[in-house]
Amino acid sequence: MNDTMHRPVPVWVRLGMVALGVPNAAAGLWAVVAPRGWYDHFPGWDPRLVAADPPYNAHLATDAGAGLLAAGLVILVAAWLGDRRSVQLGLAGYAAFAVPHAAYHAFNPAPGLTTAQDAQNVAVLAFAVVAVAVLFVASRTARARRETGVEAGTTSA
Repeated sequence: MNDTMHRPVPVWVRLGMVALGVPNAAAGLWAVVAPRGWYDHFPGWDPRLVAADPPYNAHLATDAGAGLLAAGLVILVAAWLGDRRSVQLGLAGYAAFAVPHAAYHAFNPAPGLTTAQDAQNVAVLAFAVVAVAVLFVASRTARARRETGVEAGTTSA
């Protein structure tokens, strides 16, 4: 096994993962525990994003919440572990949820939202996808810098 896979990634990458994971885990937990309240009130202020696409379906709301919860927990555990392999696996798991989620909303406007509200929702979801890509590249780039000694300033002249 390549030892570089177990080296830690930069702290800012781990903090970025936490910033992505906490809201997803919280929203997912909310939907799993109280699917009707999540449907009616998510994100907790206007516009209410889930209720903008009726009708309410308890099964679908709970399943969507479970997906949010899983994506959030995967990325949070990977950030806590902090090694390159775990981080990349966590980011890939999160992306498996975030990419189709963003794509769906980009191509399917919610009937209960204005065009501006829909665009704002898509922008937030697209930002998460871009953030995952940046964090993934940064976790690989940090490894390359460590292996060549550039990050530590250990290259010889």
